Amino acid sequence: MKRRQFLSSVAAAGAFLSLPPLAKNHLEVRAATPRRLETGSRILDINGKPAKVYSLTNETGNSGLELAPGERFAVQLTNSLPEDTIIHWHGLTPPFEQDGVPDNPLPMLRPSETRSYDFAIAKPGTFWMHAHTLQEQNLLAAPLIVHGKEDLSADHQEVVVLLHDFSFTPAEELLNGLNGGKGMTHTHGATHSMGMEGMDMSAMGDMQGEMDLNDISYDAYLANDRTLDDPEIVRVEKGGKVLLRIINAGASTAFTVSTGGLSASLQAVDGRPVQPVTGSAFPLSMAQRIDLLVTIPQEGGQFPILALREGAIERTGIILATQSAAIGKLSAAGEIAGPVLSLDLEMQLRSLQPLDNRQADKSFMVHLAGNMMTYQWSMMGAEKISASLGERIEITMMNMSMMAHPMHMHGHDFQVVAIDGQRFLGATRDTVMVPPMRSVTIAVDMINPGSWPFHCHHLYHMVSGMMVHIPVGQTG
Repeated sequence: MKRRQFLSSVAAAGAFLSLPPLAKNHLEVRAATPRRLETGSRILDINGKPAKVYSLTNETGNSGLELAPGERFAVQLTNSLPEDTIIHWHGLTPPFEQDGVPDNPLPMLRPSETRSYDFAIAKPGTFWMHAHTLQEQNLLAAPLIVHGKEDLSADHQEVVVLLHDFSFTPAEELLNGLNGGKGMTHTHGATHSMGMEGMDMSAMGDMQGEMDLNDISYDAYLANDRTLDDPEIVRVEKGGKVLLRIINAGASTAFTVSTGGLSASLQAVDGRPVQPVTGSAFPLSMAQRIDLLVTIPQEGGQFPILALREGAIERTGIILATQSAAIGKLSAAGEIAGPVLSLDLEMQLRSLQPLDNRQADKSFMVHLAGNMMTYQWSMMGAEKISASLGERIEITMMNMSMMAHPMHMHGHDFQVVAIDGQRFLGATRDTVMVPPMRSVTIAVDMINPGSWPFHCHHLYHMVSGMMVHIPVGQTG
C-alpha cells in the first residue's frame, strides 16, 4: 500500500476524530463553502460517573477540524452553549481581529450567535483550538490539523491524540481554592524536591528548594476523552509506520509521552518541523504538540502510547495494536512517578524552518514571578514589550518562581535562541516551557499587526496575572 488512509484506524474504532481522506488532486484552496464548527456539550463516562463537558464539533458532528493542503481557514463558528464563549486558533497566525480572545478586539459569542472567520494559513502542522476562558478546563478544545502537500504521498497512518486533565469540580471553584492562600495543601498537589545547580538555595527563603509541580489533583487524565480503564484501541499494520500527532490540551498538567518499546522519531514540535530526534520519552508541557513517527514491528502486538503526569503516578494514553493482538489491562496509575520536565530536549532541537539570520532590533527581559501560597503570578517587565511592524525582538524569560511556566505568544512563531544565556539556533514554535530558576530567550519577527496576548498557558496562572498584550505596529 503506497499510502495509508489518514486516521483509518481511529474511524474504525468509532473514536474521537473521524476525518475524510485527502484526495490527491485536492491541492487548491477550498473557499466556496465555509467549514462549520459548533460549540456544545456532551456526556462522558469518567470513572463510572457521567460527566457533562463541552464539545467543539465540525459539520459531520465529529470533534476537531482537518484542513487540506492550501485550504483557507474559512469557518463559521456557532455558539450553541447557553453562555458566552470564544475560540482561539492556537498556533495559527490569523489577522488580529480573528484570533479569538475575549474583547481583543471582538467580544465573546453570545448564545446562538455565529461568527465567520476567513484567512490564509501560513504553514501546515499540528495545531489545536480552545476556549480562551476557564471553559477550556471543561474540555472546550479540539484538534486542528493542517495538512501539507507532502502528506498526500506519505506512507504512514495518522493518529491524533488529545490529552486532557479533568475534574468534576467546576473551574471557578478550582480557581477559588487556589486563590484561598492554602496552595498545595488545599489542592492536594504534588511537590518534588530538587537541587538547582549553580544556585545559592539559601536565597530562596521559605521556598526551601522545592519545585511545585502540580497545584491541582484531577479526577481523571484523558486521551481522546478516555482513561486507561477503557482506552482507545487503534488498529495498525504489522511493519507499518504511524505518525502520532499528540496535543497537550491539559489546563494545568504537564506530561512525558512514552512510546515504551517503540523507538520514535520526533518530527515536529508545535507544528513546526525539526531535525529528527530519536527516543522513547518526550516532554510535553501545556499547549505544546509533538509529531512522533513510529514503526510497528513485523511480529505485531500491542503498543501503549502513554502520557505520564509530571511528578506523579497518574497516566493516560492510547494503545496501538495489530489485528488480533491480545489487549492487556493497563492501570491508570503507574508504579513510579512521571519524570520532571526539563530543557534537555529543548537544547537538542534544531528547526528545519529557522528565522532569517539577522540581529534583533530590540531586546527585553521578563521575570516570571509568583508563588503557590498567595497564588498571584506576574510577568515583570513584559508590559514594556512593543514592536514596530517588521522588527525582530528578543525576549529573555527568567523564571523566579518555583513552578514551570509554558509561555505562549499569539499571532507569531518564535525561535528559541538561548537557554540560560547559552546561544544556539533551536526550535521554531509557539509555546516554550521555562522551568524554575532557568531562563529561555526567544526571537520573534513581529510581522502581524495587532495587540497580541503573551501569556503562561497554565490556565490558572494566566487568569491570575500571567498575561500581557504586545502592541505590534498599527492596530487601528
